[in-house]
Amino acid sequence: MLSLDELHAFYGQSHVLHGVSFEVGDGEIVALLGRNGSGRSTTVKAVMGLVAARGSVRWRGRELVGLSPFQIAHAGLGYVPESRDVFPGLTVHQNLLLGEKRGRRTPRWHAEDLYALFPRLKEREHTAAGVLSGGEQQMLTLARTLMGDPDLVMIDEPTEGLAPRIVEQVAALLHELRRRGVSVLLVEQKLTIALDVADRCLLMGHGRIVFDGTPAALRATPALRREWLEV
Repeated sequence: MLSLDELHAFYGQSHVLHGVSFEVGDGEIVALLGRNGSGRSTTVKAVMGLVAARGSVRWRGRELVGLSPFQIAHAGLGYVPESRDVFPGLTVHQNLLLGEKRGRRTPRWHAEDLYALFPRLKEREHTAAGVLSGGEQQMLTLARTLMGDPDLVMIDEPTEGLAPRIVEQVAALLHELRRRGVSVLLVEQKLTIALDVADRCLLMGHGRIVFDGTPAALRATPALRREWLEV
């Protein structure tokens, strides 16, 4: 479905990704792990066309490198940034409606589905997004992305700074995404969540993939975790 081959990415003259290659299959949840600064966020931004890149990113056989972010979104990719970008002057419901993309197929997600997954958003349906808590804004950003009915969603640090109850809701959403056949590329710091929900784990270090395997294989290699994950 999604295939990266020798992807390099840059911020100005700074060379951040050094030949990243991996795949995400249909309905697969892949966790992209690593320390801060390892290149995880840059990888998803490069896929989404938000940073300068060279190499290949193919989505269902179509080359994405060189396309604009809106073209990549309309091809069926969704992106949930770590910054939790919302439209602060619009209500929760208006933010959700802005995420809709009209197409020929019946969408997998409707606002009421997402309100059922995140009851707090239903309670705040008519509240301006700018006054929501950080956790509520994270829920809203996730929900708005799903309103666009992506076939693959890239989620950057969805549980960062969230209360345990909201972390559980995010984990439940990831399992629901799998059930509905949506592929996920998950950038996550919390190893326990990543190992619980992922079908496969990628480990990054210094802008390269240093491990690609199952959660069980990563659990069985403490030396690898110490070298590339633990502080």
